[in-house]
Amino acid sequence: MLDMLRVTGRFVRKGLILAVGATVLLTGIAMLVLPGPAVVVIPLGLAILAVEFAWAKRWLDRSRSAVSAIGRTIDPPRRTLPP
Repeated sequence: MLDMLRVTGRFVRKGLILAVGATVLLTGIAMLVLPGPAVVVIPLGLAILAVEFAWAKRWLDRSRSAVSAIGRTIDPPRRTLPP
């Protein structure tokens, strides 16, 4: 009986994370054309989904590295002159 409750609890947890994460992610995607901070909401949705799903973690990691690369090309590190 206890094993059945554990399995049910895992499915419920995974289902809740899927529902909340997908809602936040889809809201962020909608904000790409609607007014709103899509750049903040989409990674938040991926982070919620990454708690349970490996594919979401991979997407989140790829988006982080892409944003990092864009940041380096836009604002390269400044060199300081020796005193």
